[in-house]
Amino acid sequence: MSGKLILGIDGGGSKVLLTLADKDGRILRTALGGGVNPMDNPDWRHELERHIQSFRNEPGLAAIGAALPAYGEVAHLSALQKQCIDDAFADNRRIVLNDVDAAHLGAFAGREGILVLSGTGSMSWARNGAGASARAGGWGDMIGDEGSSYWIGREALHRISQGLDGRAKPTALAKVIYDHLQLDIADPINALGGWINGLTRPRASIAALSILVDRTASQGDETAIDLIEKAADELAKHHHAIAGHCEAGADWTYAGGTFSSRLLLEAVERRIGRRAVSPVLPPIGGALLAAAQLLDWPLDERWFGQIAVAAEAVIARSRQ
Repeated sequence: MSGKLILGIDGGGSKVLLTLADKDGRILRTALGGGVNPMDNPDWRHELERHIQSFRNEPGLAAIGAALPAYGEVAHLSALQKQCIDDAFADNRRIVLNDVDAAHLGAFAGREGILVLSGTGSMSWARNGAGASARAGGWGDMIGDEGSSYWIGREALHRISQGLDGRAKPTALAKVIYDHLQLDIADPINALGGWINGLTRPRASIAALSILVDRTASQGDETAIDLIEKAADELAKHHHAIAGHCEAGADWTYAGGTFSSRLLLEAVERRIGRRAVSPVLPPIGGALLAAAQLLDWPLDERWFGQIAVAAEAVIARSRQ
């Protein structure tokens, strides 16, 4: 195949997506794996290396953009992440960056703005007109991650237990979640406690419950609606914390699977006081853009449009 190729790696707490693209913005090959967050997955390196393997000797591969969770946050883990990419692609140009930094890069095509991310975790990232970055949140589930899918799922379990005990109003979430998990609600503590105890990836499994919260909220359940509203409160705080880093009224956008909830997005928009702009590229597009910049490719609207369409198709398939 003629022309140089780039590889984008978009890692997260629930999955890692690898995408090979060419200079025309065509996506040639993809791979999807499990979560690679070193903060909660002791097997993260094996998972990442397992999926990197098939791209290591790709003919024409010239640059790699690896967007990895927690990179730049904890020094010894960041060193291990960089070593993993360096060892795999020693003969290629490469850059390792925080996954939210890459999501911002793609969402604004390198321009100024504020990104609010809510996936398994939560964080906000701002880049001003001078190119300087700032961040808020991203402290992990033991300390922070307010408004994330994990936070919503965990809070839902709290509300369910309180409702079943009579410590709070009953909620339709109880039956929805017990039915989804195929648990016996007639024996609630034993059933749910056994499910929790048997989880190998508790953070990702609990985060997945946020979809049920959104669905139940859309059907009018007060407890589920309240959880979505409180998540919006927390995510708006992330925005407000770094809004001063950019010009007043700077555009904002969003990333992460939690924002697939229309109710959540609209609630955050109300709190911020204006609509979010649509991201130019999804997060995997940011990783590809970082790789393309290493090669000084002349990127135009056509390239961005081609990558955006192709990347969204890849993401849609990964959710099936």
